[in-house]
Amino acid sequence: MRNTVIVTVLVYASMAFSGYAMNFVQSASAQHMPQAQEVKIDNFSFGPVELTIPVGTTVTWTNRDDIPHTVVSTKGLFKSKVLDTDEKFSFTFTKAGSYPYFCSIHPKMTGEIVAK
Repeated sequence: MRNTVIVTVLVYASMAFSGYAMNFVQSASAQHMPQAQEVKIDNFSFGPVELTIPVGTTVTWTNRDDIPHTVVSTKGLFKSKVLDTDEKFSFTFTKAGSYPYFCSIHPKMTGEIVAK
């Protein structure tokens, strides 16, 4: 009987520690995961104009303007469809580098994503 109690206590202690360790590992890895970032399109401009992000981050552009815009990479890596008001376009940056972009309808509208 005594051996059964000791084994039972050890099993429960092991399960409790295992659960704690699992939660700790999940929390630690969640802290290092890149988060989504947003760029707003409004008043014929991208905001922020320059955005620095960790590699692996997904950036979403949202057109808050009352006229259509696009998001086009100058390096040919991404190109949105024409975005009407409140429409969105997303792209995930998987490599470090500088990624300038512009609106093909209004070429003076420019921005840049820097992935590190």
